[in-house]
Formats: sequence, structure tokens, C-alpha cells
Amino acid sequence: MNNILITGGAGFIGSNFTRLLLSQEKYKIVNLDALTYGGNIDNIQDFLVNPLYKFIQGNICDKTLITQIIEDYKIDTIINFAAETHVDRSILNPANFIQTNIVGTEILLEASVEHHISRFIQISTDEVYGSANPNETFNEDSSLHPNSPYAASKASADLIVRSFIKTYRLPAIIVRSTNNFGEFQHIEKFIPLAITKAMNNQEIPIYGIGENTRDWLYVQDNCRAILSVLENGRAGEIYNISANNEKSNIEIAEIILKNLGKDKNLLKFIEDRPAHDLRYSIDSSKIRNELGWEPTFAFNQAINQTIQWYRNNQIWVNKVMESENFKEYYKIQYRSV
Repeated sequence: MNNILITGGAGFIGSNFTRLLLSQEKYKIVNLDALTYGGNIDNIQDFLVNPLYKFIQGNICDKTLITQIIEDYKIDTIINFAAETHVDRSILNPANFIQTNIVGTEILLEASVEHHISRFIQISTDEVYGSANPNETFNEDSSLHPNSPYAASKASADLIVRSFIKTYRLPAIIVRSTNNFGEFQHIEKFIPLAITKAMNNQEIPIYGIGENTRDWLYVQDNCRAILSVLENGRAGEIYNISANNEKSNIEIAEIILKNLGKDKNLLKFIEDRPAHDLRYSIDSSKIRNELGWEPTFAFNQAINQTIQWYRNNQIWVNKVMESENFKEYYKIQYRSV
């Protein structure tokens, strides 16, 4: 049985992936999460008492703690979800992103080499490739052109991972997915923000004219892809994950409004953010051909399930919305709303 350290396992994708792993009943999991704004203890309540699971609150920048966890729990695999992830927050405070996403990743890599970790998976993002031109799609060999402090910090981490693969022969793999959505996503992200605002008959802030386009990937499909990489991915490789669901922000907002029976007058167009990438597009044929992964959820099914989850989990939503961290962030970021 693999002993896996999942960092950032109380966050959105990390908690969903942990839930999937535990359903396999063949992995022992230690979850290290700092429980900052992105990590939420409520995301992991349903498996806190699982005998195959252990939660530890702490920071990936604490090498002493990392070393202790690896030794005490005989960790042989590390999956690094821990990260500062919101582009808007990276514009407001880039230093936090550099510390967690770059320094934290290096500390995990160093500990992995010292303890002969058998598999290290770095969870990255399609944003490292930068904005795609019309009809342009990036593959794993495309150059990195990050445009935000967040994307730059993730690209930097990817390059450090690559250096450890080449220099220390660390059996690491990099996974880059498109924009995720689904259950337990923090409401400062676009889809849950639009859902919760519409549910409360409040204006939905839309940057610019809403033409920015993303390839939307349901989190459960992404988690299955990461599991495929964990079990069958080739060390030293990069795998892109996408679902071919390119939709603009305005399209997404209108789908949500229609689903909830709300009027388009809730849309509030605001000043665009700096260096806002117009379009992301990546080719996922490598993981499909090599590992046999395919998304199983149609977009309409996945977005309907997501909207229903937020409607059914008002206590969770309200706790996040009433947190001082979110209220302060929202007031600064969307001051024109």
C-alpha cells in the first residue's frame, strides 16, 4: 500500500482528489495543509475519521515538518497541490505566491531527493503557457510565457521540478490542467462566485466585456486524470489535461443565470484586470493516448451538478462568504461593484 503525502489536501482540487483516493481503499494518505483562505477544514469533514487518512496542519515551507512527516509515516509518494492559486490575489500580493509556489515546491523537492521518494507529482496549470492566439493550442513541448505573478510562480516551480528530474534523477511528473470547476471550490473563483451572487440576487462582476475564454474541466474528471498519472504516468514527463469545453466568461455567466432563472440585469461589467489572458487552450492527446484517460462528464451535466451543490450547501457557502479574508479581498478587488 502506497503511503502518500498530499499537500494542500484541504483545498478545492486536493480535497476532491483525496476523496477519490480514499474510495480506492488501497492508499494511506497524510494531508498537509496550512488552512489559509484556500484550505478549508469543512472540505474534508467527511473523511477526517477515515483510518486510511491523517490530517496535519502545517506549511510546505517548513522543511523540518516535511522531513518529520516523511520519516514518521514512511511516505513514498508526494503529490503537491499546495499553492496560492488566484490570479487576482497574485496581483495584489505576489510575494505570497513566490514563497509558497516556488520556495515551498523546492523544499518538497529537496526532501524528496534526500528520502528517495519514488514518485513526485507537481500539480501545475495551463496558465504557464500564457494566452493562446485564435486557433492556437499548446502541447507539453510549448514554450512557457506566463503573464501573471501566479502563472509565473507556477512556471518557475515547473522548471525547478524539471531541474530536479535532470540533476538528481527524481522520478517526478508535472500535470497541467485547464480551469477546474465543481464542488468545494472557493467562491472567489469565477464559477462559484457567479453562482452564489446569482443565488442571492446580487450583481455578478464580469471583467471587461466577458470575452476571456477558458477550457472548463470538471474537477472529478481532473482527479481521475491525476489518478491515472499517479498509477501509470511515466517519470520525467508532463501531462496536459483538458476537456475541450472552451467557453467565455459571459457564456458561463449566462448559463448560470438561465439555470437559476435569473435575469441578465445581474451582470455587472467592470474594469478589466491587468495582463488578463484572453484565451487558454491546451492539447491533452498525450494523456488520452498514453494513459487512456477521457473526461466522463459532459459540460452541461457537470455545471448543473455544480450549481445544485452550491444550492444544497448554503451553510458551507455562507461560512466562506462571511469570512473576513474573503470580505476584505472582495472589497479591494471588486471595488467598482
